[in-house]
Amino acid sequence: MSNKQKHSFQAEVAQVLHLVTHSLYSHPEIFLRELISNASDACDKLRFEALHDPALYGDQPQLEVRISFDKEARTLTVTDTGIGMSEQEAIDNLGTIAKSGTRAFAAKLSGDDKADSQLIGQFGVGFYAGFIVADKMTVESRRAGLPPEQGVRWVSDGSGDFEVETITRAERGTSVILHLRDDALEFADGWRLKELIGKYSDHISLPIKMEGEKWEEAEQEGQPGRMVKTGEWETVNQANALWTRPKKDVTDEQYVQFYEQLAHDWQPPLAWTHNRVEGSTEYTQLLYLPSHAPMDMWDRDRRTGVKLYVKRVFIMDDAEQLLPRYLRFVKGVVDSADLPLNVSRELLQESRDVKIIREGNTRRVLALLEDLAKAPAGEQPAEGAEAKTDGDQAPADKYATFWREFGAVLKEGLGEDTGNRERLLKLVRYASTQSDTPTVGLADYKARMKEGQKAIYYITADTLAAAKNSPQLEIFRKKGIEVLLMTDRVDEWSLGFVREFDGTPLQSVAKGAVDLGDLQDEAEKKAAEEAAEAVKPVLDRLKAALKDQVEDVRVTTRLVDSPACLVVKDAGMSMQLARMLKQAGQDVPQTKPVLEINPEHPLVKKLEGSAHFDDLAHILFDQALLAEGGLPDDPAAYVRRVNALLV
Repeated sequence: MSNKQKHSFQAEVAQVLHLVTHSLYSHPEIFLRELISNASDACDKLRFEALHDPALYGDQPQLEVRISFDKEARTLTVTDTGIGMSEQEAIDNLGTIAKSGTRAFAAKLSGDDKADSQLIGQFGVGFYAGFIVADKMTVESRRAGLPPEQGVRWVSDGSGDFEVETITRAERGTSVILHLRDDALEFADGWRLKELIGKYSDHISLPIKMEGEKWEEAEQEGQPGRMVKTGEWETVNQANALWTRPKKDVTDEQYVQFYEQLAHDWQPPLAWTHNRVEGSTEYTQLLYLPSHAPMDMWDRDRRTGVKLYVKRVFIMDDAEQLLPRYLRFVKGVVDSADLPLNVSRELLQESRDVKIIREGNTRRVLALLEDLAKAPAGEQPAEGAEAKTDGDQAPADKYATFWREFGAVLKEGLGEDTGNRERLLKLVRYASTQSDTPTVGLADYKARMKEGQKAIYYITADTLAAAKNSPQLEIFRKKGIEVLLMTDRVDEWSLGFVREFDGTPLQSVAKGAVDLGDLQDEAEKKAAEEAAEAVKPVLDRLKAALKDQVEDVRVTTRLVDSPACLVVKDAGMSMQLARMLKQAGQDVPQTKPVLEINPEHPLVKKLEGSAHFDDLAHILFDQALLAEGGLPDDPAAYVRRVNALLV
């Protein structure tokens, strides 16, 4: 046996350890879920590696998890016969967190017990949950394929460092020994452990075994009896994959519990769909809609996807090829009967079977969303959306929850998935001039369009306030025409792929000249033409003063209370999209907006004959730029001009 070596934890691990042990006290039992999940993963990894090297099993063909406890020694041990760890792997895996989101995880561990318990496990820190109930943890392990003399023992009290030494370990796999705190001795009780295994880990496909116990009567009358070990190990979970069972044999509670174990999520899912698909390609799918978005939803480097099994053999955790990118929030399992057991990520990209599975999964998820979106409050979704989760939330409310959490991601599909674009257009929701919350669907909007209205009108902006207060909306508000308010950054991009909905064109109110068609009477049109002719000298002078900043200056009927606004041509890039591309470091072609003026506004009337015409012209332009979310090229010059006029 080698000498002990002391190592310091990575700084972020030390921080996480402190927060875990001090913040998760309200849900201490989740440590067992995490340790069993890790043990199951270790067995899955061995099964996968053994596809190429069967000798890794050695003389231990059985894959299982064993849980034992010793009340007198105050220990709880979780043992697996999985892949195990070498000494260097123990140092690397238990002393560092190789995750880009670790700092974000640590920042989220705030003492909000409910939120904290949702996060544990999401960043690969589930092992450290053991310190919630233990003041010391010992890990003994030997990697498959290494001789018994190359076992390793890792010991830490969860403070600043850990010790590692080489040991002789006869069995392959890993044992995690928790030295329980005084206030955690409930976890050295067989009944309590069985209860927790049934609650959190019943669906682990490996057998979870515990040593049997029996009641032993007292030897002398008047003395208490006691529970004693029988020496026989018994399986305490169902040990078969939930997704392989018929739907009628699985309860809603079991579906929810499986999701919590699968996704490391403390909150129940919104809905799920469970199907066995037969045909040219056979597979089983169990797909869930979470009820909240992970904090790293927008991390482009984050791997996402469902768990892939082939003939019930675990292959990979995040098979992103099985769902399109815009459905990356979906959790679940796909078990294929046709893919080869040695399938790789590269083969997944080229496989015809994978393409069929991907299309099938996409259809199922969209059908699930459609059922939630159309179900009236108080009714359950139709077939395909079997979830009831908490009975307090009606399906319509579930869709509102889904949209709040994942709507911006789903909109990416408008540009990425041509085949399902029409289905997605029926699912998208926006705020509007009639609703501050994003609950307005395009079908709803179209159903209440005014007689004679020829287009679905919308405006994009950085914020809801900027959209609601945009000068471009004034004529629409005056005439009672609803306008959709789009404030997600993805809206500008996604609408570049959408021209119409159900035969009705979509029209940005910030592009082109306003044309309300039959909604504008002849008297209004004639008055606008006369106003344009009357202020023609002012228009010409404005064009000259602002020639470097605008493409044109014209009279508009869209303004009621504001003096001016900026628009772009129908086919031009919107000013908001141009700003976003610049912020992202993209090259943006130089385009000039059109300045539209309200000839009835006092400021416009004051322009004619003003001694400060050029200054007023630039102020008019800069204010229009500010009103639609932009900034003047020279803010200091704008301030000087305003101050000069004020003085």
